Amino acid sequence: MDLGLKDRVYVVTGATRGLGNAAARELVADGAKVVVTGRDEKRAAEAAAELGPNAVGVAIDNADPEAPARLVAAAREHFGGFDGILVSVGGPPPGFVADNSDEQWQSAFESVFLGAVRLARTAAAELAEGGVIGFVLSGSVHEPIPGLTISNGLRPGLAGFAKSLADELGPRGIRVVGLLPARIDTDRVRELDALSADPEATRAANESRIPLRRYGTPQEFGRTAAFLLSPAASYLTGIMLPVDGGMRHGF
Repeated sequence: MDLGLKDRVYVVTGATRGLGNAAARELVADGAKVVVTGRDEKRAAEAAAELGPNAVGVAIDNADPEAPARLVAAAREHFGGFDGILVSVGGPPPGFVADNSDEQWQSAFESVFLGAVRLARTAAAELAEGGVIGFVLSGSVHEPIPGLTISNGLRPGLAGFAKSLADELGPRGIRVVGLLPARIDTDRVRELDALSADPEATRAANESRIPLRRYGTPQEFGRTAAFLLSPAASYLTGIMLPVDGGMRHGF
């Protein structure tokens, strides 16, 4: 299936590793051009180099108020256009209510929530009809995940923002979509499993609760993201798509 991604230009934040990197990889594989970002300049450059000539790396922090304008400018400078953005950011520190400090909450709010709002707001002002804004969120949008209290607090609010934005931008032909990953086999998920006394037993228990009986692969997530960002999904907006092997049983 041709997704219509050839020569379209996207910004993917948090793309030096994990789910952002998986999405960028699949976009490039289908012919798109991508600006990949990360906080570390060397890692951003290395990630782009691995993707080939249709990718460029830019070092930014999502919490930086100047980051959105810089990224749109980089897309136009390097590839001559800007068709969409996928906002992905590393998860906040794990912990229960008593474990997380005010500083951790504030830092996560600036990066996970306010940074994403700024990126989406700037993208909305720059995109033309057919543009798309995507958010990598979490299954915690629907159900809290034990031990991820900060994420549980911030991700649902960002999903609500995304839904509001979809209503506002729909008349302009700009789509807004969200992805809700659960147990995808990334470094982040392996780190969370390792917090238990027996990581292998924890993984086995988690897999037993997934109807497909396994963790998803980054490539599977990336393919889903590439489809949602593509013209092939041109009548999908305001949706929050679980990428979870069937874990969510509600509608």
